[in-house]
Amino acid sequence: MSPEELLGYFLDLGFSKELAVLVIAALPIVELRLAIPLAINTFDFPWYYALLLAIIGNLLPVPFILLFLDAITRWLGKIALLDRFLNWLFERTRRRGKIIEKYERIGLALFVAIPLPITGAWTGSLAAVLFGLNFRYAFLSIFIGVFIAGVIVTCLSLLGWLGAIIAGIGLSALAILGLWRTSR
Repeated sequence: MSPEELLGYFLDLGFSKELAVLVIAALPIVELRLAIPLAINTFDFPWYYALLLAIIGNLLPVPFILLFLDAITRWLGKIALLDRFLNWLFERTRRRGKIIEKYERIGLALFVAIPLPITGAWTGSLAAVLFGLNFRYAFLSIFIGVFIAGVIVTCLSLLGWLGAIIAGIGLSALAILGLWRTSR
């Protein structure tokens, strides 16, 4: 389904433009990486409004994943096909989550901040549960990562690749400074 079809689907259901942006940002894989460009380029929302809606939408599922993932996976794991899928998903997340395992909270924020599919709030929440991170610290790290990703995607939506490069360099410098301070 193309982004336009997805957007049309929500609008046909009677969703307001704002609610459509919130829901798209809350979806796994596409998250705010799709919601922000749609809000800015399709709905002509101001960048700060698009960013705010996308961050809120992207964070909506995070507390539920952090709090209830263990119970849900135990329940779903009783079905053989789902158990195989969950084991595959968890193993894949563990392999990709080496930065989280090594740097914990800062690693989780950096992992979520990379604006690519499979590195957003959903996967970050899953990794936080798998690595046993405290809810409060995990949520804060995911929030920081979502904010950074949102800034990068907003810059990309407004300024093209130049904006994304500028935002990426600036935010990477902040992340490196944070890593340097915690390693001392």
